[in-house]
Amino acid sequence: MDKQPDMEWFDYVISKLEDVDDVLLMEGHQKSHKKVSDAIDLLTWSEENLMKGALPCIASRHSTRKFKPEPIEEEKLRQVIEAGRQAPSGKNKQQNHFLVVRDKEVLDTLVRLVQEEFAKMEITDENSEDIGSAIRLSKKGNYVFKYNAPCLIIVANKRNYGNRYADTACAIENMMLAANALDLGSCWINQLRWLKDNPVIMEYLYELGLHENEAVFGSLSLGYADTEDGMPNRREIPIKGNEVTYIG
Repeated sequence: MDKQPDMEWFDYVISKLEDVDDVLLMEGHQKSHKKVSDAIDLLTWSEENLMKGALPCIASRHSTRKFKPEPIEEEKLRQVIEAGRQAPSGKNKQQNHFLVVRDKEVLDTLVRLVQEEFAKMEITDENSEDIGSAIRLSKKGNYVFKYNAPCLIIVANKRNYGNRYADTACAIENMMLAANALDLGSCWINQLRWLKDNPVIMEYLYELGLHENEAVFGSLSLGYADTEDGMPNRREIPIKGNEVTYIG
C-alpha cells in the first residue's frame, strides 16, 4: 500500500465489497458471503476507529460548551486524568496537582463564588478583553463559568515555579485530546486562573485540597456533549491564523 488509508479509501473499498457481497447472496454462495460480510464489518470498524489516531484526534478536537448532566464512567475519567499526568514537565518535575471535582454541591458552590467575585469587579480597558464578559454576565446573575459540565478538573502548580504555565498547559491539552478520543467533550476554563489571587476563591480551594504554595493555572470542563448522539463536534475546519515561517 503506497499510503496510509484514509476515510475515502475505506468508503471506496467497502462499497466494492458490498457489490461483491450482493452478487454472492443472489447466487447463493453462503460461505463466501460470510467471509466478505466479515471483511466489510472489519473495514467498517477500522474506518470508525481511524478517527482515534493522534493526528485526526488533534484536527477534530473542538471545545464543548453545552454538556449533558450524566456522569463520566470511572474508567474513562481515569484515562483522561492519566493522559494529563503523562504530559511533559520542565526537568520532569511532575508537580502538577489535579483536583477532580464531581461533587454537585462543590461545583455549585464554585459557580456561585466565581460569579460573586467577578460581579464585584468593574470592566476596565486593561481587563475588558480577558474577563470583560465574565464580569458583565456575573453582574446579571447568570454566569456559569464551567458550562454546567458534570466534572471540573482543576490543574494547579507551585505558585512561583518558572514552568507553571507550560506544565499546566501541556497537561490540559493532553486531557482534551484524550477526551476527544474517548467521545467526551471538554473545554479549557480560565476563570479560576484569573481569580488565583482572590482570597475568597483561594480559601475555598484550600478547603478542597489545594496546597498553600500552589495556585490554579488552568482548568478543564469535562463530560458528554449535549448533542443528539452525545458526541462532541468533530468537524475539521481550515486554520486561518497561526502563521508558519520555515527557515531552511
